[in-house]
Amino acid sequence: MLLVFGAAIVGVLVEAFAPRYLRRSVHVPLTLLALAGAFVLTILQVVREGVPTEPAAMGAVAADGPALFIWGVILVLAIVSTLLVNDEDQFVAQAAAVPGSTDEEEAVRSGYAQTEVYPLLLFSVGGMMLFPAANDLLVMFVALEVLSLPLYLLCGLARHRRLLSQEASLKYFLLGSFSSAIFLYGMAMTYGYAGTLDLNGIRGALATVAGQDTLLYIGVALLGVGLLFKIGAAPFQMWKPDVYQGAPTAITALMASTVLVSAFGATLRVFWVALGNLDWDWRPVMWGVAILTMVVGAILAITQTEIKRMLAYSSIAHAGFILTGVIATGDFAQNQAALSGILFYLAAYGFTTVGAFAVATMVREAGGEAGHLSRWAGLGKRAPVLAGIFAFFLLAFAGIPLTSGFFGKYAVFAAAYAGGALPLVIVGVVTSAIAAFFYVRVIVLMFFSEPAADGPTIATPSAATSAVIALAAAATVVLGVFPQPVLDLAGEAASALFILR
Repeated sequence: MLLVFGAAIVGVLVEAFAPRYLRRSVHVPLTLLALAGAFVLTILQVVREGVPTEPAAMGAVAADGPALFIWGVILVLAIVSTLLVNDEDQFVAQAAAVPGSTDEEEAVRSGYAQTEVYPLLLFSVGGMMLFPAANDLLVMFVALEVLSLPLYLLCGLARHRRLLSQEASLKYFLLGSFSSAIFLYGMAMTYGYAGTLDLNGIRGALATVAGQDTLLYIGVALLGVGLLFKIGAAPFQMWKPDVYQGAPTAITALMASTVLVSAFGATLRVFWVALGNLDWDWRPVMWGVAILTMVVGAILAITQTEIKRMLAYSSIAHAGFILTGVIATGDFAQNQAALSGILFYLAAYGFTTVGAFAVATMVREAGGEAGHLSRWAGLGKRAPVLAGIFAFFLLAFAGIPLTSGFFGKYAVFAAAYAGGALPLVIVGVVTSAIAAFFYVRVIVLMFFSEPAADGPTIATPSAATSAVIALAAAATVVLGVFPQPVLDLAGEAASALFILR
């Protein structure tokens, strides 16, 4: 984390003092080296010293097995997303210029580029790493703000459809600020109950403090709202479609993959560590949230006619599927199986998501990316390889066998079934079938419809974009055909959650 945050600070200094023509040539290698170096350090920590058995930073950071696994996934996905960000055509030349103004036109003619994207990305990734590893609610809140504030800015930097991008940024900022305030209020209520913000301290207070259950339940409810907002679970999902649609697609890919991984890590730490002994109280609520999230995501996705909005509702449905694993608490063996399934699902879904959005950046028309589904008609005849790869990603989202999505869903549903949540598994299977309808609909549209004469063009992919699509497709295939090594790795990480022993 120190390496990532240090590189972000260096990036700010580069923005302040380096000549404009040198900034990109410094930012790109600095960002990639920092993320790759952090990934290597994470591996070395496990290989050389093993998984830590005590929290670090005076008990504020728990770098246990799940945290290290989540760090590795976030860093790899951030590296892949950085390669997409390197496509400067996605970002406005000058964010402060009024859309359509002479200032903006002059910035475009001058070849300006928003190079501050890179330090903002690093700050956000650093916050994503701290968020699921925080062993204290105050540190968790700081991490939440550090990961969120840069994303609010990045969402408003799209080169095309500037007003839509700025609207997405403002909506995300306002709703995100409300959710952060609710989370902070929940912290205050929980502190009033337990007298501490330390997660272990809260866990201990559940067995000793009496007569203050009202404070506890209000605090738990408000903390849950703040966390479920970041996940995009219903009924707190309203920000996702608008933000995903308006943000630059590379930033959408970053949010859809890494933020979901980080937010689920933090949710598990709060509800399994601090509130593990209260699961009989919060599990019924989580049942309702999971069912509502799966139903809302699957059904509303059918009504969408814009590709990024459809993928946003798909993300909401997948959040509901993963929540079925969060509910599967019990003894240590059940917790380990559920956590292992969740970690595998997050990794598999992250790679597929980045690949799908990378494909979306290449289908373009005069006003930017071709977002409306009708513009994708006949894409299989115009660009059969690109359409085939996108169809493969959609099948992975649907959970078709021999894709990573199948084993991800199987892992969390099996854990939920073992935990006694059979009705929840049935709802998950039914909503998966509903979700498969709109995935197949897009595939049929691409391969069995005639392309329009004025259809979109297929951009020639840069080397970075080609690498992203190839890596995402390879990960989706490998995790679908030969998932056992990653499942074993996730199982080892789950067994090292020392606070649950």
